Amino acid sequence: MRWIWIDKFLEFESGRSAVALKNVTLAEEHLHDHFPGFPIMPECLMIEAMAQTAGILVGEARGFQEKVVLAKIKKAVFYNYVRPGDTITLHAEIESIAEEAAGTAGTIMRGDERIAEVNLMFSHVDKNLAGKEFPEENFVFTDMFNSLLTGFASEKRHAEGI
Repeated sequence: MRWIWIDKFLEFESGRSAVALKNVTLAEEHLHDHFPGFPIMPECLMIEAMAQTAGILVGEARGFQEKVVLAKIKKAVFYNYVRPGDTITLHAEIESIAEEAAGTAGTIMRGDERIAEVNLMFSHVDKNLAGKEFPEENFVFTDMFNSLLTGFASEKRHAEGI
């Protein structure tokens, strides 16, 4: 099972930045256990949502040619919790990108309120692990992830009357 922690892209500027949206609902099974009687979205899942947002941004910037994987959490600071019924936006920017790796800076917002700052490092595994063999197919950017970008492009064309 692969969990997708973002619902859709609101903005996407190739090679620069992206904004994704996540609606948090009580229908998400993990919220019933974290914490019973006062459910909140676990911080680790917010980091994962940022990794998905920023990772797709990094992957798209290089034409999805590399297998982009989260290598390091450079910074993760949380200022508040997120509860069912909240909508958060994940703002990611590419700080640096090279053949072997990329660095991103991110902010998670609930409306005008900053919930977290999450800065990440990604590795392009095909370029970094010389001598190691990986499957030819891109096991990172599956159809599930690609549908998020396709959906964004379709909505944008529709809004522009194209």
